[in-house]
Amino acid sequence: MKIFGFAGYSGSGKTTLIEKLIPLFVRSGLKVSLIKHAHHAFDVDQPGKDSFRHRHAGCTEVLVTSSRRWALIHELRGAPEPGLTEQIERLSPCDLLLVEGFKHERIPKLEIYRAQTGESLLHPHDENIVAVASDARVDTTLPQFDLNAPTPIADFILGHVRLK
Repeated sequence: MKIFGFAGYSGSGKTTLIEKLIPLFVRSGLKVSLIKHAHHAFDVDQPGKDSFRHRHAGCTEVLVTSSRRWALIHELRGAPEPGLTEQIERLSPCDLLLVEGFKHERIPKLEIYRAQTGESLLHPHDENIVAVASDARVDTTLPQFDLNAPTPIADFILGHVRLK
């Protein structure tokens, strides 16, 4: 399994770019998975549904399954948040694992940068950032890509993780 991450501040366009990259990877024959680090209070369950009711009644895990998909919901109930390595171990095998967030992990990452967010660049302080994608020119010696042109970014990522 090859791992490649995406780092950037909220509103920079990480999710939008990843959404454009995934079909390019899949069309090239790769099995792709993704781990996204979310904000503290996210919930994939719906109030009133049986799984929600069971979880709120005290279950640590609820697995919902059907003929089309399954989802495992695990309540930490005060336990520490598992790290990226532990979460990767939960996944089925794939060719390429994309990681959104986890910006402090020691994995190769593409920095997504938009000046309009008002934040500073991450890559001068993170040696794991191997390239930058932005909607404007950035002062860097790293490879730089147009945020709105996903094909060259996909080619770079595949070359970097040696899947091309």
